[in-house]
Amino acid sequence: MSGVTLEGAIKRYGDIQVIHGIDLEIEDGEFCVFVGPSGCGKSTLLRMVAGLEETSDGRIHIGSREVTNLDPAERGVAMVFQTYALYPHMTVQENMGFGLKMNKVARNIIDEKVAEASRILQLDQYLKRKPAALSGGQRQRVAIGRAIVRGPEVFLFDEPLSNLDAELRVEMRVEIARLHSEIGATMIYVTHDQVEAMTLADKIVVLRDGRIEQVGAPLDLYRNPDNKFVAGFIGSPSMNFLAGTTTETGVDVPALKTTASPEVALPAPGTSVELGLRPEFLEIDNTGDTHVVELTEALGGVSYAYLRADNGERQIVEERGDDRSVQGDRVGVTFEPRRAMLFDSSSGARIR
Repeated sequence: MSGVTLEGAIKRYGDIQVIHGIDLEIEDGEFCVFVGPSGCGKSTLLRMVAGLEETSDGRIHIGSREVTNLDPAERGVAMVFQTYALYPHMTVQENMGFGLKMNKVARNIIDEKVAEASRILQLDQYLKRKPAALSGGQRQRVAIGRAIVRGPEVFLFDEPLSNLDAELRVEMRVEIARLHSEIGATMIYVTHDQVEAMTLADKIVVLRDGRIEQVGAPLDLYRNPDNKFVAGFIGSPSMNFLAGTTTETGVDVPALKTTASPEVALPAPGTSVELGLRPEFLEIDNTGDTHVVELTEALGGVSYAYLRADNGERQIVEERGDDRSVQGDRVGVTFEPRRAMLFDSSSGARIR
């Protein structure tokens, strides 16, 4: 297995530059997830690693080899796409071994590799079936098995679960996590779903407009985002942002009708800032009267209350326990100052 290194990677389509000088190191055996909104460049970057998109400038290494100008077949990668792309007239066994068969690998070696992949993915009982007789999740496992059989240095996943329903997505996340644990391969995974990113990744790369916003372990990004974009993108429901203005002693927050004192070095009084608080760090005060509960989502062990402040700003509050708010309640909101993050209103940069 091998790691992947990108040095100043750039992608242009004519005069339009979509990837802007990406520097990134993915360690051998690491599970790295590219995440970001649609159009941020995550799939383009993955395809550059695969060799399916030409790299306009910069270099890409897989292990000790520079692969920037190599054909996809020479890079030692295997890619799993959003669509399963299985041959409908072939059985699962034939689909998984087809690539090796085309490369004239001996039949006994193909059978060994297919047997090992089917064991890892728990596909033994489906080997004689054709794709039409499989569920969506089973088909995607076959597509992953086809990649395993090739024995690549690096596995590349391009939004492989987006065509599955919610229950199957959860099931397949577990399968992919187990696969990585068992074979220990370097994996790069593209998704717009930050829940997938948080649950699968050793390392998350947050992208926006073809640039890296932040790289780090899932909980590091959640607890210590560098800017408002990362803070709002990582976490579900997303972070609440409350407009405020710095004073001599803290931050005047109109939505809460209070002056907050976050534990950071405040900029000059009169500076426009945004106070960031995750839903679990806000608490409803039933004796207060600053917000109206517009909606509650009861999810069993947890509920989310959607509040509108008197100044029109909205917040989401996580609630647990038996005593929860209901639609139409008038409530207040409290929080611990140490939980608050502060962001510059103009640049979005974190104020520390």
